[in-house]
Amino acid sequence: MQVSAETIKALREQTSAGIMECKRALQESGGDITAATEILKQRGHAMAKKKETRAVGQGLIEAYIHGGGRIGALVEVNCESDFVARTPEFKELAHDMAMQIVAAKPRFVGREDVPQGEEAADEDCLLLQPFIKDPGKRVQDVITETIAKVRENIKVRRFVRFELGLDGKDA
Repeated sequence: MQVSAETIKALREQTSAGIMECKRALQESGGDITAATEILKQRGHAMAKKKETRAVGQGLIEAYIHGGGRIGALVEVNCESDFVARTPEFKELAHDMAMQIVAAKPRFVGREDVPQGEEAADEDCLLLQPFIKDPGKRVQDVITETIAKVRENIKVRRFVRFELGLDGKDA
């Protein structure tokens, strides 16, 4: 099936996927942008699954201060190479993670970080929280989408949240 350049461009703008990936997804979906978006999403999740065991030794630490300097967070987000750590997509993800931590007050990165015997709701785990910029997605979904864009494994290693006047137990 022949797909127009305008349709490929529209899908690319919507998903940030590569031109050829967009073209193949549109061909598979018969030109349906919604179906092609879903195909690209599934491929991104499959790619992220393959990369999840790869070592992440690079990255950056992002700081976010909110509320007139009354609330802040530091987050360490890791990737495989310093090249990816300098990309706008990675920097935006790290910033979004710091904002998420300030806004949603997670206590743990993921379920695996919850101490044995302690109960934790999804809201207590950063990766399981609804994403503040798009509550229809979880934070892990946003990370997976970024993995599909930059083609490297990404992990949130650790974070700390500060709120003026509260000791660490109340934050």
